[in-house]
Amino acid sequence: MTKAFTLTASLEDYLEAIFHIIAEKQAVRPKDIAKRLKVSNPSVTGALRSLADKELINYAPYDVISLTPTGKMAAKDVIRRHEVLSDFFVKVLAVEEADADKAACLMEHSIPRVILERFIQFAEFVEVCPRGGSKWIAGFNYHCDQGDTQENCEKCISLTLEEVRQRRNRGGKKAMTILKLKDLKPGQKGKVLKINTRGETNKRIVEMGITIGAVVEVERVAPMGDPIDIKVKGYHLSLRKEETGGIEIEML
Repeated sequence: MTKAFTLTASLEDYLEAIFHIIAEKQAVRPKDIAKRLKVSNPSVTGALRSLADKELINYAPYDVISLTPTGKMAAKDVIRRHEVLSDFFVKVLAVEEADADKAACLMEHSIPRVILERFIQFAEFVEVCPRGGSKWIAGFNYHCDQGDTQENCEKCISLTLEEVRQRRNRGGKKAMTILKLKDLKPGQKGKVLKINTRGETNKRIVEMGITIGAVVEVERVAPMGDPIDIKVKGYHLSLRKEETGGIEIEML
């Protein structure tokens, strides 16, 4: 039976470091962790013993370190919290990446899950709302750098009215680009419109958080086009190409 455990902020940092080192080097040794976290070797030894006692890592002196299934889940949860916060600071608040990363490191250990999910929902809302989107975020960035003036507001309203007139001349509809998820390139993102899959495949996709209205971003496509790595709701997932072929996306 797996032990119940409570992790301190420090132990969460160690789990996160172990996960990233495994992803980069496939093997982890105490010296790698000490170098990454800039801590002493005795501190690493103490943390590793504590994580092993909680059955989150497999650890023995002079041997490589690995995560247990429970440890991997816990590490992914910490990383998700970090990335959701960092992405929000960069993409919504227009904060510099280095500053966003530092703030995320401080906040990731204490933010309640319900508030984390609200961060995700708000970021998605900003991206898909007709009154939001990249232009709205760019406007906020400009406001932070230049200050708010009545002249700026008048210019923004004027440009918005012009866009509305152009849309009306096109028949009142905003141009929409609809693709299959498999057709998106790395860095592109879109909103899920339809999921044309059935049975176990459909169940698996929904369980991973790919639902109607969710914002999905393609991170990497394997050289042969399979699998496709995506990010959705702060999670990093790998999908087979045949699975992504049944998911319709509205480009953002």
